[in-house]
Amino acid sequence: MTQTPVPRLVLRLAIPSMVSMVVTALYNVVDAAFVGHLSTEATAGIGISFAYMTFIQAVGFFFGHGSGNHISRALGARRYDDAEVMASVGFFTPLLLGVVAALVGLPLLPQLVVLLGAPPDVVPYACNYLRYILIASPFMMSALTLNNQLRLEGNARFGMVGIVSGALLNIALDPLLIFGLDLGVTGASLATAFSQFFAWCLLLLGTTRGDSVHIRVACFRPSLSCYGEIIAGGLPSLFRQAFNCVSVIMLNHAAAHYAPVGQDASSVAAFAVVSRTTMFAFSLILGFTQGFQPVCGFNYGARKYRRVRQSYLFALSVSAAMLTALSAMGFIFAPHIIAVFRDEDPVLLEIGTAALRWQCVVFPLCTLSTATNMLFQNIRMTFPATLLAIGRQGLFFIPAVLVLPRFFGLQGVEMTQAVADVCTFLLSLPFAIWIGRKLLLQAAEEEKEKQ
Repeated sequence: MTQTPVPRLVLRLAIPSMVSMVVTALYNVVDAAFVGHLSTEATAGIGISFAYMTFIQAVGFFFGHGSGNHISRALGARRYDDAEVMASVGFFTPLLLGVVAALVGLPLLPQLVVLLGAPPDVVPYACNYLRYILIASPFMMSALTLNNQLRLEGNARFGMVGIVSGALLNIALDPLLIFGLDLGVTGASLATAFSQFFAWCLLLLGTTRGDSVHIRVACFRPSLSCYGEIIAGGLPSLFRQAFNCVSVIMLNHAAAHYAPVGQDASSVAAFAVVSRTTMFAFSLILGFTQGFQPVCGFNYGARKYRRVRQSYLFALSVSAAMLTALSAMGFIFAPHIIAVFRDEDPVLLEIGTAALRWQCVVFPLCTLSTATNMLFQNIRMTFPATLLAIGRQGLFFIPAVLVLPRFFGLQGVEMTQAVADVCTFLLSLPFAIWIGRKLLLQAAEEEKEKQ
């Protein structure tokens, strides 16, 4: 961590992280692609449930990043017992919270999907999909935590194996359960629940390896200090994902409200498809920038500031190039991408194509806010990390989705995310300049101490 050349080290850790993030996104994309062959209402039902999936991610990433960032610094400082306690607290807490979420959500399922933005004709499909997702919540939340802990302690490859194995199982089960057993939307939900539980088992097995921080019931010693560390390291992730959840709900309501007459299901389904498509692309960049987090945390704990700055700049440059290429392809092939999910609904295809192209025009700007947020989060600068984390889907998206459609109608809904991304870039720029200069000064002091 402190000797290997930074580009090689970041790439070695980023590739498994990218695969894990892409595969995590693939769960939602695969379900939507198969369900799209059933009906527009079924596709919209999957999209409505996506809001709850972002809530699961909010909990999992909060505890995964919060405990994982502390584990990374503790390993750098050779505090191994401290790392083991934090790993256990970070794992068992979301497992218990997932049980609570299932117990509360299942009796209130119809009311829940309406709250998430389901039009009346979409409610049955959303209920059928969300039912088994709720049951699997404990395993889905804690699996995300485990994957991030393994990544941040430098064992990203095993985390990748667990996530990829679950995704492959999901791809195999989807056609079997949806079409083979004629379970429809319920089959997609069962496929996701089974595959996520399988991934959870593999990830938990990965913590028993000799070079991993072990998860032990005896080490589950929750305390205010432990949760304080988790909050400090995970709060940006919690806010980012929580506002993602809120923004998806508001987008569902806006898509239905400003839809062409009688086409509310098509409009909701179109934005659901675009959200899953852009999330799939964004997961590549998120995975890559997460790849520099262990390098950043370990070297920051070891007071090697030049390597921290090098990893940040490398992550920025590579991510920008990747996202620019993805955006260009997304803009050109937007109709074909939307048609993969459902090509039998011309309204869905028209709305989805326009929304995806709006997003692709400004998508590369997301690189700066994402990498800078990751850096602040890992060196425990909680306030700027949290501010940047809530910018895209909170500070700017929510006002935009409330205001723009009033002036531009459905087109205002289509352009909302693009406007939010431009504003987030402008917010991130001064923070990026400031932290770059600060790390440069710290690196200069590091060189003086060596002399």
